[in-house]
Amino acid sequence: MLLKTHLFGKTYEFKDVKEVLAKANEEKSGDKLAGVAAQDASERVAAKVVLSELTVSDLRNHPVVPYEEDEVTKVIQDGVDEMQYSQIESMTIGGLREFILDSDASEIEAIRDGLTAEVIAGVTKLMSNMDLVIASKKLIVPATCNTTIGLPGTLASRLQPNHPTDSVEGVMASVWEGISYANGDALIGLNPAIDTAENTDRILKSFREFMDKYKIPTQNCVLSHITTQMDALKQGSPMDLMFQSIAGSEISNRSFGISVGLLDEAYELMKEKRSSTGPNFMYFETGQGSELSSNGNHGADQLVMEARCYGLAKKYHPYCVNTVVGFIGPEYLYDGAQVIRAGLEDHFMGKLTGISMGCDVCYTNHMKASQNDLENLAILLGQAGVNYIMGVPAGDDVMLMYQSSAYHDVAALREVAEKRPISEFEKRMEELGIMENGHLTNRAGDPSIFA
Repeated sequence: MLLKTHLFGKTYEFKDVKEVLAKANEEKSGDKLAGVAAQDASERVAAKVVLSELTVSDLRNHPVVPYEEDEVTKVIQDGVDEMQYSQIESMTIGGLREFILDSDASEIEAIRDGLTAEVIAGVTKLMSNMDLVIASKKLIVPATCNTTIGLPGTLASRLQPNHPTDSVEGVMASVWEGISYANGDALIGLNPAIDTAENTDRILKSFREFMDKYKIPTQNCVLSHITTQMDALKQGSPMDLMFQSIAGSEISNRSFGISVGLLDEAYELMKEKRSSTGPNFMYFETGQGSELSSNGNHGADQLVMEARCYGLAKKYHPYCVNTVVGFIGPEYLYDGAQVIRAGLEDHFMGKLTGISMGCDVCYTNHMKASQNDLENLAILLGQAGVNYIMGVPAGDDVMLMYQSSAYHDVAALREVAEKRPISEFEKRMEELGIMENGHLTNRAGDPSIFA
């Protein structure tokens, strides 16, 4: 395993695979904060050269966190399909990039389960933004809860009706407006201000009553802590999806108050008591930089740690996963260019891992980013085949205090990307007079339909 190269009249030598991976990453403020970034563009290119010549087995055999020390590493390594791995273990990472760009979806799917998170992160680092769009577009990863997300030609949205006090009246007003714009086919999901089983149950029941009354085919979710949701579920709450934020290391997951054992327990409880009908009923959120913020990155770069999140999520066959790409702040993604790059990276890595992948196209107000950056990323993800994005009233979340995609942005993106909602949902929107032939009608945007 060669960890050095001669470039620009200089020899670059790296101490281990972890350093190669870190320094081959595109520029990110979080990697600089962690002290693992390349010193300059020349060192970054040198690291990419070395990475391109390492093999799949080199990266599998050198995870950034040792197997003996970390349960996320164990989940990822134990989940490898050894037959598929044996077909590609001697392939270089550069060769893997060429294979993914040259092959069709079935050929990629035939080796996908032989890849570890480090391998997926490694090949991502060698791709341009356009490469990531082209490769992602090939990867179709559907999942079924009450309805099926991720089928070709569809673009779904999570209706996010957050409210600073969880007022049911305020929450439901946002739901009415969102549905009137044909948002919410992925799910109706609230980030609660009050994390209790009683509040979780109250909101879930409100969603269910609305869904039943107006025959809206979708999924409900309240994004309280997983233990809170488990308590609500045990008390009989109508829960279609169970949510949790996850990280790429055991240490960082511990800071979220979770472990693999707890996720296993929650998964089994949902299998028994969920109100949804399909086989996919878990929902996870991630975001580059969370491991560094919780001192759990183990000296690795944020892209590799993000890839490990998807390796963990895969164990639970989720209905949906999304990266909240610009939420964590400029310490980790400094500006619009870094947010756009991270969003494309995360979407591709999730799809290559084999999970139903969406993106919260967003930024915080103290980041050097703008609405134009948000819209640029949304358009790129629409072309890349993202399974879903967020629908937030006016694109301004009044509870979480960040900027995301608006209800009308979802409609616009469907027009630009020539995509449609999930089919059962679209049919109901037509019955309500909100859509016709894949487009919004003049009645769209009028929440009084439901008042």
